[in-house]
Amino acid sequence: MSRWTSFIAVSWVLVTAGAGWAYREAFTPQQREQMAKIQTVLAEVVALTDKGAVDAGPIMEVVTRRMGEVGYTIVTDGAKPHDVVFKVKCEQRKTWEGTTTRGGDADLPDAPSRVWKGPACQLNYVLDGTRIPWQKEVRTDFEDALTAAQAASAGDPGAYALAKLKDQLALYDFPLLLAAEWGQGERIIKVLDDPSTSQMRKLKAITLLGELMEDEALPTLKEALKDKDLSQQALVALGNIGKDGIPLLIEIMKTSKQPEIQAAAAKGLGQVGGLHGDSRIIPPLLEMLDKPGIDIRVQTEVAWALGKLPDKRSIEPLYALDRKLQAVRTEDPQIKKLKEAVFWSIKQCDTWDQFS
Repeated sequence: MSRWTSFIAVSWVLVTAGAGWAYREAFTPQQREQMAKIQTVLAEVVALTDKGAVDAGPIMEVVTRRMGEVGYTIVTDGAKPHDVVFKVKCEQRKTWEGTTTRGGDADLPDAPSRVWKGPACQLNYVLDGTRIPWQKEVRTDFEDALTAAQAASAGDPGAYALAKLKDQLALYDFPLLLAAEWGQGERIIKVLDDPSTSQMRKLKAITLLGELMEDEALPTLKEALKDKDLSQQALVALGNIGKDGIPLLIEIMKTSKQPEIQAAAAKGLGQVGGLHGDSRIIPPLLEMLDKPGIDIRVQTEVAWALGKLPDKRSIEPLYALDRKLQAVRTEDPQIKKLKEAVFWSIKQCDTWDQFS
């Protein structure tokens, strides 16, 4: 891949990564205020096999239990007061309904798939009679229910497919995704603080808190830094949250003995610098850029981070490192990643300098 092609590819990733934020910004202030107050959820669950509609009770039980874990109250009678309608349709053979019409969610692994025709549950919600373009899809690990049921000696393929979909829903963290979608970070913090929460779910919670940029999450994320299994994700989330995390991120990047932790801190600094335009991140990043003995993984994240906040002070150090790297002839994938990071950041900083 040429350097210019690499630059285009990386730029495309950055643009599409921000599309989800554009989607969320499309909500009116009134809608965001309304979503922040959601407590009672009307759950509408449908279960379909090739023979028609069947009892959706088992799936409703999973939905009710999982939403309750995050503190939501579920009602099933539309005549009762509720703040939002959460719809779940589970089918032996998925009926195509299309992807989200806008927003980066359409590119996520759990977004509705155009090519999947097998068992699936489609999840969406309705706010004040308007179907919001938030859609998720949970699938089985097999596409043909008949073949899978025969292989498992399970009898009716429709019942087998729905049972497997129920199991998948019991694992899929749609309650946390909805809490994040509705801007209710306090519910996610409670899950993260709960000692009984699994490590995998804590990682998901940390990621969502970072995406939400919840200042209230700062103490919780600082506590998560003490857990070696959560620290990398917590560092990145700190970078999303705000300027208060900058001194801590700098300290960890410069003093940690673990390269993966240093790299995560550098990535967090790039995020917070790009979001808030805080130039405090530049000197420590430049200090680390070509520091003797620096781990290449850390160096790569430092290089990426410098491009997130274009600064003329970064131009010459980046060019100097680029000249050194171009003299290196190797197929080492780590070196290639570093070259791409340096090239992208040079383009960001040099272009910015021309028009500033």
